Amino acid sequence: MTSKRLLIVAHAPSDNTRRLRDAVLEGARSDESAEIEVAALRPFDAGPEDVLAAGAVILGTTENLGYMSGALKDFFDRTYYPVLEKTQGLPYCLYVRAGHDGTGTRRGVETITTGLRWRAVQEPLICRGDWREDFVDQCRELGAAMAAGLSLGIF
Repeated sequence: MTSKRLLIVAHAPSDNTRRLRDAVLEGARSDESAEIEVAALRPFDAGPEDVLAAGAVILGTTENLGYMSGALKDFFDRTYYPVLEKTQGLPYCLYVRAGHDGTGTRRGVETITTGLRWRAVQEPLICRGDWREDFVDQCRELGAAMAAGLSLGIF
């Protein structure tokens, strides 16, 4: 029986960004003793009901023209008002695949999550610059840390 749900909403348009999403998912599912249900959805497939059912959220996006992906922005556009008064304090974290520095992407997501009054429970992971294989390990660790925190009731 699962008692808590971790929602991963990740835009993964390329092979490498799919590897990052899959690593987050793998990390989140790595502790078989944790009573965590993990759901990974594309931003276009996630809606308010998914957020309302979540005990914590991991957001993943690419850096697109110095901002979050249009897909993640669409997710926020569709879910913002339906969840606004119901998810205050929701623990979340963010990872960004950034070809440049990820600053505008981070700022854009943080502006929206601040409006929602969600609570960042770890620093955003910005996978910046040219592709590095260690991005995959960092994303796996992020998923495992979020699942552990939710499982242990830390947040």
